[in-house]
Amino acid sequence: MSQFDAIVIGGGVNGLVAGTLLSRRGKNVCIIEKSNRFGGMASYSVDGGPSLAHSLYNLSPRVLSDIGIDPQHPVLSGKPVSTVSLSEDGRHIVFNNEGVFWSEGAKHPESDAWSDLTKQLITYGGLLRQLAEAPPPGGQKAILSRGGLNEFLRLAKLGIGLKKIGKSEMRHFLQVVLSNVHDIVLDDLPEGPVAGMLAADAIWGSATGPRSPGTVFNLIYRLGHGGHITQPVGGMSALTDLLVEAAQKAGCVLMPETEVFRILLDDDAVSGAVTTDGRTLTAPTVLSNLAPKLTSRMTGPSVFDIETMRRVRNIRARGTAAKVNLRLKDGSPLPGLPDELARERLIYAPSVEHVEAAFNPAKYRQMSKAPVIEALKMQTADGASWLSTIVQYAPSDLEGGWTDTAKDQLAQIAVSTLNRALPGLKDHVTNTQIITPDQIESATGAPGGHWHHAEMSLDQLLTLRPANGMCRYSVGPKGLFQCGAATHPGGDVMGLAGRNAALAAMEATP
Repeated sequence: MSQFDAIVIGGGVNGLVAGTLLSRRGKNVCIIEKSNRFGGMASYSVDGGPSLAHSLYNLSPRVLSDIGIDPQHPVLSGKPVSTVSLSEDGRHIVFNNEGVFWSEGAKHPESDAWSDLTKQLITYGGLLRQLAEAPPPGGQKAILSRGGLNEFLRLAKLGIGLKKIGKSEMRHFLQVVLSNVHDIVLDDLPEGPVAGMLAADAIWGSATGPRSPGTVFNLIYRLGHGGHITQPVGGMSALTDLLVEAAQKAGCVLMPETEVFRILLDDDAVSGAVTTDGRTLTAPTVLSNLAPKLTSRMTGPSVFDIETMRRVRNIRARGTAAKVNLRLKDGSPLPGLPDELARERLIYAPSVEHVEAAFNPAKYRQMSKAPVIEALKMQTADGASWLSTIVQYAPSDLEGGWTDTAKDQLAQIAVSTLNRALPGLKDHVTNTQIITPDQIESATGAPGGHWHHAEMSLDQLLTLRPANGMCRYSVGPKGLFQCGAATHPGGDVMGLAGRNAALAAMEATP
């Protein structure tokens, strides 16, 4: 029997962050991961191909500071990645910090309008970031307690931030934050690829379309740390290796290839966990990086009231993004793209209406025949050249299931779609890897293969995340905390859900 102060179940990004922070605050912590590799969805790959996640745009600097990682670490020194909107007429559009440009270098006529809109959304993202970096407001703390005062000051800071932007801007913020991205973007931009790129960035990984309420909130969240996109030096696996190194330096006991069978209880309080190979680990605090449904199965439903279990069962998590990795001939260029753009982030979203039309089949459990695609060209550790793509929309509950035939069809759709904007690409593809949402769920435990373990919708955000009455990380028996992407503020390789849960656990068990 091994004794710890805290056990973290699930060694994904949030689990690693939670365990490292607890250990740095003096707790004896073990982190249990059923896979042979830590990192969860961020590092999961098949047969040496590109990992599920292929870029970084929202890792919190506060998280890095709290777990002892230098923001200037070489792994985090990758250059910012520009975005290229692919066009079937060959006039691709480049988005960067300077504005919007045609691929040949001339300024795009919508550059100023795009810059004004994104600057405004980034300002709003900075306000929402203050909410993301702490548990949602509305706990039971006494106002004169340390936690109560911190919450009061945090909300006061948000109020001051709203006041600083001015009355008119504040009204606009409150108007747009819960709106749909279709209306907000097309208020400021004409229909076309510039607007389409923003619409695509609002729906990645979600079961929503541009006309769905709350999609502006998702876009603003994505811009919460300035909207910069980078590729870690060495890829996403190098980032997760860095997090593992931080956990080891902090003194965490790491247990890969270990699966928890049951969370132990004693008089309505957690007392540890039992692994599938029969080992018993004791601890007064357990943090679960798993989805709430999986956590409740490990405790058994009897420790939750009926209403809580009903809410857990009704958490929506329907993944709609598949990973299609295209193996390229070694040394192959991307046809139709100059070399300096070939390694940027490529988007196929010709218009807002295209994104909405791509979503429509997913409502009825069909894959889109004209999907929205994000792609990055990269090399894996063995030197192989790949085009790593995320294909939206490919629903987890596909009618007829994800058979080999369905997977082949998805690969053909991805290649043919990109080939329209990059003529000749299909001749450079030698092999494909398809990772469907149901496969993601099977490998990582993420319900429906959903990026956030729970839909980022208006009724599952902030104080309602992952469900009403469960927003403060502590759930069910004393000492049990949720620290995964289903909790506030969600996934996106931010690490904030893990950080916030660890702080909540320390506050509850000093």
